[in-house]
Amino acid sequence: MSDASSNTPIAAAPSGELSAAGNRTLTPGGAARIFAEYGSPRLMGIAAGAAVVARIAVGGLRWADLIVFGAILAIEPFAEWLLHVFVLHFRPRTVGGRRIDPLFARRHRMHHRDPRSIPLVFVPLPVLAGFFVTLAAVSGLAFPDHRLGLTAFATMTSFLFGYEWSHYLIHSPYVPRTAAFRAVWRAHILHHYKNEQYWFGVTNPVADYVLRTHPAKDAVPTSPTARTLGVDDEFALLTAPA
Repeated sequence: MSDASSNTPIAAAPSGELSAAGNRTLTPGGAARIFAEYGSPRLMGIAAGAAVVARIAVGGLRWADLIVFGAILAIEPFAEWLLHVFVLHFRPRTVGGRRIDPLFARRHRMHHRDPRSIPLVFVPLPVLAGFFVTLAAVSGLAFPDHRLGLTAFATMTSFLFGYEWSHYLIHSPYVPRTAAFRAVWRAHILHHYKNEQYWFGVTNPVADYVLRTHPAKDAVPTSPTARTLGVDDEFALLTAPA
């Protein structure tokens, strides 16, 4: 069993399945089996599933629940964009003589250094725990009605699970089969290999279009820092736990 912060599978998948450089493609079923071997997708699935079941069990679904769901659906692309730009791409800095370089930022730089490494795709478990606490707090504080709060939590954890699945598929050997997912896949690949200042959406490009970070491929230069995010700490990342 792996260290909690490593997010490596309990039963390791064959090495050819752990890299997008593999010579074969994956079926949706094969991709799902590998996905389910990792800690964060399992916990996200359990949390989202339990929240949905609990909301159904509580009963009393109203139009207000649909409004909550719709509001979160509308906000999600922009939350995803903001988190990617200001949280995941956070650069180390020194404050009061202390270096500030959170785990989520270090792990994301490792992911940019090696986009084909599937274990680096997933949210680290300590970060995921913080996510769950934050989502629960937001749900409870924003919606004092416990039923609406549960609707909000179920919606947000389900979207988080969808984010993890989409991100994993993009970096796996799975070949997109629909035009919609092919567009999402292409945009994220451009973010990694063309220019890290654009194409921040992972599950959808809505915020990128609205905030004008979804240019044509040839409209922006190839960035020399797409793999480093402008932080020259490769040795430190290589020696840090995944």
